[in-house]
Amino acid sequence: MKLGAVALEHTLAYRLWQAPFADKKLAPLFAHNDLRVVRRVLDVGCGPGTNTRHFAHADYLGVDINPRYIAYARRRYGRDFLVADVTAGPDLGARFDCVLVNSFLHHVDDAEAHRILGHLARLLTPDGHLHALELVLPPGRSVARLLARLDRGAHARPLAAWRTLLATHFEPVVFEPYGLGALGMTLWHMVYFKGRARTR
Repeated sequence: MKLGAVALEHTLAYRLWQAPFADKKLAPLFAHNDLRVVRRVLDVGCGPGTNTRHFAHADYLGVDINPRYIAYARRRYGRDFLVADVTAGPDLGARFDCVLVNSFLHHVDDAEAHRILGHLARLLTPDGHLHALELVLPPGRSVARLLARLDRGAHARPLAAWRTLLATHFEPVVFEPYGLGALGMTLWHMVYFKGRARTR
């Protein structure tokens, strides 16, 4: 594991790295949705609870496999957090009208991503949506491509690959590429996907 990846397993390092971009990363989620009407939220790969405050009004459950992140999130936010692999069958209660996957799937290969997405589709209410925000691997040489390659997630995908992966399990409602950066420079290419579970 890369030294940077090891450091980011610690809550403080993760928060300092994410802080400047946390809300900018969620901008398309805010633009395309009225989060005030969300009833029940599953935050998959929630880390140290970075997204929690946006769902203060809702029934919220954050799930992550890192016990340090979860311990911190419980102390800070006083909400429901669970150390678990969400696909391993933990009791999550009722289904969710909002499943949030924020920068998680680029840490897993295609086979695992399909397994996770197939499981998440079954956790949605009939009127619910999956919301995924993921790191895109840009074509050609650029700072953004270098940073994507250096990210601790080894599976940043080109835009077309994200579309194929996500649309296999969910009917697309929004598929929106966007950039994240500072001082007028794009440092990361991202994509926001909103989808309904496909009926089988």
